Amino acid sequence: MTICKGKGNEIELLKELNYPHSLGLLYSAFTYFLGFKVNSGEYKLMGLAPYGNPNSDKVSDFIKKIKEELVDIKDDGSIFLNQSYFKYTTQLKMIDEKAWERLFDLVKRNSEDSFDQQHCDLAMAIQKVTEEIVLKIVNHAKDITDSENLCLAGGVALNCVSNGNIVKSESFKNIFIQPAAGDAGGAIGCALAFYYIHEKNERNLSEDAFIQKHTYYGPSYNRFEIEKKLKQLKLDYNYYEEFDSLSNKVATLISEGNVVGWFQGAMEFGPRALGNRSILGDPRNPEMKKIINLKIKFRESFRPFAPSILKEDIGNWFENVHDSEFMLLVDDIKSEHRLLENTDKHSLDLREKTYLNLSNLPAITHFDHSCRIQTVDKETNYRYWKLITDFKAITNVGVVIRVSSFYCNLLIKSKLS
Repeated sequence: MTICKGKGNEIELLKELNYPHSLGLLYSAFTYFLGFKVNSGEYKLMGLAPYGNPNSDKVSDFIKKIKEELVDIKDDGSIFLNQSYFKYTTQLKMIDEKAWERLFDLVKRNSEDSFDQQHCDLAMAIQKVTEEIVLKIVNHAKDITDSENLCLAGGVALNCVSNGNIVKSESFKNIFIQPAAGDAGGAIGCALAFYYIHEKNERNLSEDAFIQKHTYYGPSYNRFEIEKKLKQLKLDYNYYEEFDSLSNKVATLISEGNVVGWFQGAMEFGPRALGNRSILGDPRNPEMKKIINLKIKFRESFRPFAPSILKEDIGNWFENVHDSEFMLLVDDIKSEHRLLENTDKHSLDLREKTYLNLSNLPAITHFDHSCRIQTVDKETNYRYWKLITDFKAITNVGVVIRVSSFYCNLLIKSKLS
């Protein structure tokens, strides 16, 4: 972990925390213990956490054990990991499994095992500890830089819940989170560092300066390339000369309960599909989560679906009106749209919790009434904005479900079969 201050074309390194003491590796260790794949399943751990019971003694006990045995947390957010519980420095495994099982009185979960409440409570415990550490880090960064601007990168910066807490703290005037916040995004940093620091080029901060407002830098395909592939796959298709007609047709299909593969423009750079390679559905439909989970994604039922919302409509649905064009912030759905808010939801088992209708947009509302949102701007993705606008004209709701691009391939395969 590093804290740096950028000014002009220079970056000054202020503080540094060296391997093996890493917040990312701590979170990944819990990812492993709870049966998910390290370096790819951390978002599943984040999705499981809200099903923990925040008022239970179990969560409090887990947090206490984490802080007393696994990690020493300093006031500035720096940490010291007790290496007697970890194996990643000497072996090709994350942890000492037996030591963890004794500590938490819980058997390590294998990927095919079912979940119980203890798994949810442990996920909530490490999520809360992570949020506490991140807030200490960014507040310390503000103290030593006196800056109103915060930039985040690295794998932990993909933790949308933690990012949302930073926004709610109102400690910074401007926050930028690199959308490819893991290792891939380092390529952009390397290029910029070479251009500005090594080559000593002056930074251009005029209106013409490059500011990353979208992630659509990947390959794109023209009509003839797409048509050729459709013919090779022997798929039926219709060609629309006018995009408005196509957009209205797709919006109508979604409003009628259909699931749509939306493939247009340049592919997104980074781990998020943001409307150019996405599966779309109707967030009003209480059955939509089950339909997409069981028929298309074939994934764990507890994982939430993310909404794409018109930028101008975010204040109609969510508590904190902040842009989230890269889908890196979690926000809470407004109280007037919530359902079952005063119900004892934690008395239910995980399967029952998964498909509760918790708001007027049940398909995108997570168990704690939160949503991982993407705001869609007319200027940066007109076609996706137009589609959602057409959906709003039909339904009076400027929100759609957005599911990651990988499953466009599964939708095509299911069509072929």
